[in-house]
Amino acid sequence: MRHRIQIALEIALIMLAWLSPLSAQDYDCEDECRINSNVGMVVNEPLNTTGQVASTGWGATAGAGYNFNKRNALVGEFMWNRIYPASKSLQPFQSSNLDGTSDIYMVTGNYRFELRGRLFGAYLIGGGGLYIHHTILSATITSTSGTACTSPWLWWGFTCTSGTVDAGQTLTKSTSIVPGGNVGGGITFRAGPAPYRLYVEARYHYVPTNGISTQFVAIAFGGRF
Repeated sequence: MRHRIQIALEIALIMLAWLSPLSAQDYDCEDECRINSNVGMVVNEPLNTTGQVASTGWGATAGAGYNFNKRNALVGEFMWNRIYPASKSLQPFQSSNLDGTSDIYMVTGNYRFELRGRLFGAYLIGGGGLYIHHTILSATITSTSGTACTSPWLWWGFTCTSGTVDAGQTLTKSTSIVPGGNVGGGITFRAGPAPYRLYVEARYHYVPTNGISTQFVAIAFGGRF
């Protein structure tokens, strides 16, 4: 766990270093900045069919965009989520000591509508983009004929035909790139001089990945201006 926290902190520091030149360009704009940016940590909770094969994960996010005015903005974002297998999602492979992880990388364009007071604010945000789903198993799995096609097989990258897993597939890793969308909202709190704020956000993501849709809520905590 300490190693994972260290990785997350390193990612956050890199993102902050990348965003700092943007903030320097608009340092005296107070609440009238044209450039916006954000960086934060993420906790994600799988939903519906995704929740059958994956458990709670974590990640990081960073974004930057343009404010048309105090209420309307466009935000481009990159988010990375690490998702771990649910307790029963590896059982169909009948391999002892098998483990695996799923990484979801997202590059999205979003519209944000915000109501901002002096100390507190609230906003709605939504958009879409490309979602990259990359899975890694700790051992190579080979599918056999007559195996029923269930959610775990689809989640880890195997293909199915007429309700059975296609035989002879040998996989350790798989990657899919699929368009998806998101919608959610958040609240902000003044943190120091304008325009700097802390934010807490919950956003629902839907991605029609192969055979089993990827659905989760990402809860982000971070800073923005």
